[in-house]
Amino acid sequence: MTELTVVTHNGNFHADDVFSIAALRLALPAFKLVRTRDAALIAEADIVLDVGGEYDADAGRFDHHQRGGAGERENGIPYSSFGLIWQKYGLEICAGNQSVANAVDAGLVSTIDADDCGYGERPEGISLSRTISMFNPTWQEESDFDAGFDEAVEFATRLLTRFIASANGGISAKSIVSKAIEDADDPRVIVLEKYIPWKKTILKQSEDALYVLYPSQTGQWRIQTVPVEQGSFDNRKPLPQKWAGLSGAELIEATGIDDAMFCHNGLFIAGAESFESTMKMAELALEA
Repeated sequence: MTELTVVTHNGNFHADDVFSIAALRLALPAFKLVRTRDAALIAEADIVLDVGGEYDADAGRFDHHQRGGAGERENGIPYSSFGLIWQKYGLEICAGNQSVANAVDAGLVSTIDADDCGYGERPEGISLSRTISMFNPTWQEESDFDAGFDEAVEFATRLLTRFIASANGGISAKSIVSKAIEDADDPRVIVLEKYIPWKKTILKQSEDALYVLYPSQTGQWRIQTVPVEQGSFDNRKPLPQKWAGLSGAELIEATGIDDAMFCHNGLFIAGAESFESTMKMAELALEA
């Protein structure tokens, strides 16, 4: 079988071409990568991305720099080369799970596309796109862009793999959390038999839930507050103020629970040795 040749541009690189190659590494068994702007080499390649001035997925052409670009999502975010590659190969990379592929596009791919295409306001400080750009050699370093590109692709491949795993875990957990909500004796306290991602599902499906209980990896139990919204540090009902920052004997005295272990100063998580004691903490918190 003839090895495929993939071409992208040489020189300075960005997150879209780096992540495009990372995605192809997950989608294709093997390929030869050529970084060039030579028109003859581009014409001969099996797959061309972020260079060449052409978008034709069936022909293996995935550029977005041509006049008119290469289309945009329903939300207005234009496609960069990464988004175009993801449209073609994302479902396959995610083992045929469209929900996972969509989640990766929404959370990762579209963010990089927007940044590369200058869509929307760029946040202050470091971003994933800027992190990738930092793999380029500085003016004080030897200008080995290919070596920097290879390092960036290794980083991006690992990150993309973990992003897919995280998206898959979150989606797979949805039905388990939904059932826990249905089975709760008290709709304000949701009990999980093991820790799984729960915030998104609970925020969407339960307006009553205040606390979530689950076992830690070391066998003890935790009680965690439900935030008012995804990503917020504000909670629907914080743990009792008098528990803040206490641990060991001090928390035992404050709660009257013999195996109480700790309560975070932020009042969003606490723990005890047993499920029964952690449930008692939930009862006390509800009454506070």
